Amino acid sequence: MSEAHQPNRDQAALWNDASGPIWVEMQEVLDGMLAPLAAPLMEEAFPGEGGRVLDIGCGAGATALSMARRLGPTGLCLGVDISGPLVAAARARAAAEGLTSAAFVQADAQTYGFEPGYFDAVISRFGVMFFDDPAAAFANIRRAARRNAKLSFVAWRSPAENPFMTAAARAAAPLLPHLPAPDPDAPGQFAFADRDRVQRILDVSGWTAVDIRPIEVPSGVAEKDLLAYVTKLGPVGLALRDEDEPTRARTVEAVRAAFEPYVRDGAASFTAACWLVSARA
Repeated sequence: MSEAHQPNRDQAALWNDASGPIWVEMQEVLDGMLAPLAAPLMEEAFPGEGGRVLDIGCGAGATALSMARRLGPTGLCLGVDISGPLVAAARARAAAEGLTSAAFVQADAQTYGFEPGYFDAVISRFGVMFFDDPAAAFANIRRAARRNAKLSFVAWRSPAENPFMTAAARAAAPLLPHLPAPDPDAPGQFAFADRDRVQRILDVSGWTAVDIRPIEVPSGVAEKDLLAYVTKLGPVGLALRDEDEPTRARTVEAVRAAFEPYVRDGAASFTAACWLVSARA
């Protein structure tokens, strides 16, 4: 396969260069912010002690580690991520905890040669929206699952339903003319906002008993971490790396003001409007 046709080449470059190290740096902040979404995902997906679970787009490992603890020493949660820096961070966390039921591999889940029919469950917390060909990815993931294994994942609903997650880009857009316009069908945070699209992807990739439920989960980030979070991550964080200092300063000030309505009692609070999706292999 030529480099020009390598699946997910842009995502691999992004998460191994620009974004991966920043997500490692912001790991504790992100873990705290996304922790409330772990409970519904764990309850939906847990296959019982000793089970084998595949975590797609595991990032720095928070969800895989949580699942591994529940599975116990005879179970396994394998986290897969395209980002070398994030996989290294996840492995270090598992080693520091002595958690032998967690393992991690740097790989593209769209094309990786998983052992067929091996996993009792497949999970993902915001890790499945980044494939160039999501139908091919979910077909490959399905082959890794045993018959009737459960798929459970959380994905963002629309930008309009998640104003906190889009506030930085809206505030920065007048100052950053090269900020890319969002493409609802391109790999990215809101690629699964359209419920019907998610249904079609899972149908064509061979999953059955698809259930797509809206959930609203209260979340937040400490005020002391807010500015770093909104100016280092996402499209604004990427764009600011190439801007001069005056533009950076103006943009940071505009973004800071945009988040003031969310801040109270030392934290910025918001509601995560998501889909909780389940299906069977």
